[in-house]
Amino acid sequence: MDIDTRLLRYFAAVVEEGNLTRAAERLYISQPALTKQIRQLEAQLGVVLFVRSRAGMAPTEAGEALAAHAGGVLAAWEGALRVTRAATTRAARTLRVGFVASAANEHTQLIIADFARRRPGWRVRMRQTEWTDPTAGLATGQADVALLRLPVPARSDLDVEVLLTEPRWIALPAGHRLAAEERIRFQDLYDEPFVATPAESGEWRDFWLAADEREGHPVRIGAVAHHPDEWLNAIAHGQGISLTPEATARFYQRPDVVYRPVTGVSPSRIGVAWPRTRLVDDAVDAFILSCRAVCGNGCPAGTGSTTDS
Repeated sequence: MDIDTRLLRYFAAVVEEGNLTRAAERLYISQPALTKQIRQLEAQLGVVLFVRSRAGMAPTEAGEALAAHAGGVLAAWEGALRVTRAATTRAARTLRVGFVASAANEHTQLIIADFARRRPGWRVRMRQTEWTDPTAGLATGQADVALLRLPVPARSDLDVEVLLTEPRWIALPAGHRLAAEERIRFQDLYDEPFVATPAESGEWRDFWLAADEREGHPVRIGAVAHHPDEWLNAIAHGQGISLTPEATARFYQRPDVVYRPVTGVSPSRIGVAWPRTRLVDDAVDAFILSCRAVCGNGCPAGTGSTTDS
């Protein structure tokens, strides 16, 4: 019997989390999709793997038996994939750099140029992901290193170094009642509908909704966006407003969307991230050094390179 390793990975996540919602956030998929995948695995195996209750998901005897071996199978397969991809990277002398939206802003090209000087003959392939994966391909092994908007998922097994800090602004439709204001208090936006990233993005979504900075006021979701174009259209059409990095006002200009400074929320941070276990050490290390060299003098005061745990 052939079993998709993706189903096995989903199963292992549910066992470890004991909860579908937390497992779905960790896997960057929706809860209904995860439920469907678990049922598919049960159907293929012909057994019931979980006892479902309000308390969560507890493995059955069959589920416990599978869980005892699933980790080893997945570790062996993922190790084989990492070795294979690393060999491909070294052979092609191409470093895969994942990013979300504007990467490291205007510093991005300077970082790539510095890396080219450090590693002659190598090239950088930039790989943009949708907002369903805030690790920009690191979690799936499709990137060797990434330029990310923090936070990254707490259990993502990544090392992160902060490079830049910038204020969060607010993006509004041009006809919004506050669009003419020079600066807006976040407290005045508590009751507004917001454009959110997908639920799969977990704590990253919560950060861009400032869920912990609303003094107990609930978030209203007016629309969900998977990438910048979808996000801009939702704002322009009046489906919601959105917090965004200050740099967005430079990178994503259009006449029906305005950007304004907002007070009462913490700033945004950009970091370089890489897997703790990596096989392209030399090239990844060189890229990290380039990030430090370029951003070390460009960080606002007090925001130099620090390790983010």
